[in-house]
Amino acid sequence: MPETASTTRAPDALLPSLAPLLHEWLPRQRWFAGKGRRVIGFTLDAATELLPLDGAGPGLLHLLVRVDQPGRPAGTPADCYQLLLGVRTQLPPRLAPALIGRIRQGPLAGRAVYEGLRDPRLAGLLYERLRSPGRTGPLRFHATTALPPALAPRMLDAEQSNSSLVYGDSFILKIFRRVSPGANPDLELPLALSRAGCARVPAPVAWFESGAATLGVLQPYLRDSRDGWRLALDALADGREFTTEARALGRATAEVHLALAGALPTLRLPRSETEHLAAAMDRRLHAAAQAVPALLPYVPGLRAVFAAAGEAPGAGALQRIHGDLHLGQTLRGSDGGWAVIDFEGEPAKPLDERRSPQPTVRDVAGMLRSFDYAARTHRPWNADWAARCRAAYCTGYAEAAGVDPRADPALLRAYETDKAVYEVVYEARHRPDWLPVPMSAIERLAAPR
Repeated sequence: MPETASTTRAPDALLPSLAPLLHEWLPRQRWFAGKGRRVIGFTLDAATELLPLDGAGPGLLHLLVRVDQPGRPAGTPADCYQLLLGVRTQLPPRLAPALIGRIRQGPLAGRAVYEGLRDPRLAGLLYERLRSPGRTGPLRFHATTALPPALAPRMLDAEQSNSSLVYGDSFILKIFRRVSPGANPDLELPLALSRAGCARVPAPVAWFESGAATLGVLQPYLRDSRDGWRLALDALADGREFTTEARALGRATAEVHLALAGALPTLRLPRSETEHLAAAMDRRLHAAAQAVPALLPYVPGLRAVFAAAGEAPGAGALQRIHGDLHLGQTLRGSDGGWAVIDFEGEPAKPLDERRSPQPTVRDVAGMLRSFDYAARTHRPWNADWAARCRAAYCTGYAEAAGVDPRADPALLRAYETDKAVYEVVYEARHRPDWLPVPMSAIERLAAPR
């Protein structure tokens, strides 16, 4: 290794000295899940120097920090975030946009603290650490293959619930920001699919973890591919159909589902489980309507959708699924083939829930919403374009799976409604300008049939 990691050191005064900076910086991050709630304190779970902080720098400090906020349900732990902080005496001008602040007291007083992933030297160090399986303090690094050395890093600006780095256009490293105990499905499912021989998902080549929590996953970067969301928007802008692509995407989704059903345990979906699923959707709707009052006029109609699903007889199976499938989670290569990425599930939901077996129709509903989303973002609104894509996608899915997802319309509609409710809350919190997009779907889904 060109720069070896140091042993763990967690000075008692470290967190108090960082806290004033984190109070200001953390709530502004896109991946911070506690927006809208006051930060009242921090607790340090672990601090690891991946590059020593002594000297002029740079140093690289890996932190797992719990953020205490009011309104947390009794008995639930505070959210834990993964931070990679660079520390330097003098911050070069090129890193000025990454500055978090200067520490005023404690063991690092006078030093500049910044987002370490934006420093190519520190991002490169993290990659070198992944190339060498082993431990550094509480951090454990794993690799499934020999990785080439010294690949130039660049951080992707399109941050959402996590952060991503691309190394030499060969690999992409996803850094999970809010971490929970348990294997992250974005590692667990691609590993299972890779072992099952499914070529629709880039196989993990390295990852790191602390305790039972997955912290980051390195996978091949499909540099010649384009994501389905951008391709759909381009088709809309050009006035082109997208049905051929949608049909192929339906087949790809079914292949992933079949592979997951073969690789991991499945359960039968009984009537009692459909009642349970519908009740959970109803509870989420209630909570969403409290958070976004614009939903209130539609609650009776939406509850009727969930009630109809609860009365369904139950069929098929519960199995591991993608959990947050939409056009942005798909990549189409230069050969026309589709790949599916980002198996983390909906980050706002607890990890145990994201790892639980669910009906495959939930993924189908997510993709149907995505076609509608794409069409709604284009002017003029082209409802027929979305309807043709949705039909083609289901047709492709049925061709590969042998089961048409439209065969259980009550459950499919319920999952589509549940997804739209989730979108309303997400947009209200993060992108208020986009709120009319899911609200238009809410109006349609709440209407009597």
